Amino acid sequence: MKILYHHRIASKDGQYVHVEEIINALKRQGHDVILVAPDVAQHSDFGSDGGWMSTLRSALPQFIAELLEFGYAFLAFFKLCIAIKKHRPDAMYERYNLFLPAGIWAKSLFRLPFVLEVNSPLYKERKKYGGLALGWLAKWSEHYTWRHADHVLPVTQVLANYIKQAGVPDERITVIPNGIDPSRFGTSVQQPREQRFLDKTVVGFVGFCREWHHLDKVLDLIAAQHNPNLMLLIIGDGPVINDLKSQALKLGMAENFYSTGLVERDQMPYWLAQIDIALQPAVTPWASPLKLLEYMASGKAIIAPNTPNIGELLEDGQNGLLFDEKTQNITLLQCVERLIQDPELTERLGKAARKTVVQRELTWDSNTTTITHLLSAQGARSSYVQ
Repeated sequence: MKILYHHRIASKDGQYVHVEEIINALKRQGHDVILVAPDVAQHSDFGSDGGWMSTLRSALPQFIAELLEFGYAFLAFFKLCIAIKKHRPDAMYERYNLFLPAGIWAKSLFRLPFVLEVNSPLYKERKKYGGLALGWLAKWSEHYTWRHADHVLPVTQVLANYIKQAGVPDERITVIPNGIDPSRFGTSVQQPREQRFLDKTVVGFVGFCREWHHLDKVLDLIAAQHNPNLMLLIIGDGPVINDLKSQALKLGMAENFYSTGLVERDQMPYWLAQIDIALQPAVTPWASPLKLLEYMASGKAIIAPNTPNIGELLEDGQNGLLFDEKTQNITLLQCVERLIQDPELTERLGKAARKTVVQRELTWDSNTTTITHLLSAQGARSSYVQ
């Protein structure tokens, strides 16, 4: 198929990883992908926050920034129309974003099959965490886009429930969790263990670490074990890194704490190979965390919150240990201590996590097979206007 892929991501972070993985998987399966998206992320290094676009947005009053955000939809619609007339795609695939009905306008004008990937209920998320000046417009754009898509692909069942509440019928919703590339993560990929981590039990965290991840308490717990063969490894960066380094020095744990700083995507399998116990300390209630899938594929014993969305992938005591997030700073530590003291359980949970990925085919290739099947099914019922 010839598929037009549309998104509005300006930052080059975990969101962009998802975009690249889907596009790469589509190309591996022989499909032709036409990308319509901002140029900012494509020409930036991994970790970029969106450059001048983010700077401008943060400098403007919120309601003006949101008006410009919605105004971009008209530019995107114009770009989509040009791309459709030029390339004559068979279908459109879009990663949903707030204030962005442009894909729906284009698919309606050209009668193209249209599948919408949804990773978050952005109206609810932004209203809760960042605030919205034009809440009515944000909510309208979200529901309008969801309802007018031919098919919607939320990443969790929890998210699917939000989409149903917006008026999208069950038969137009298919849940597709995030995936992995087995050629990079899994048993077929052997990565060396660094000398500093040899013969040690390594508790690891991937991501941008913040206070609510309680990694300071994990470091305290490791220090209390008085075991020189225990380490905390942070793969990533974040505002609490310097505090953790200072804490490690005060605890006499300088040799038992290591942070990598920002890691390029190509290096992630290597660093995951250094971990024995993987932490997912906090998660939004609707997410399908990319690092969780990578932990699973890499055969790590995972500690994660016992939330409905995590429960779609992990079962407590079977392929992970789940803690009550309401008392996170207590039970998270209990899970860490349990695995530190039980290497056999650590190994069993890691093997079971990897087996889950294989049995459920949690791969990008499997996801794109579903996507193209849905696009083909919609195409059989549509009439493309040249």
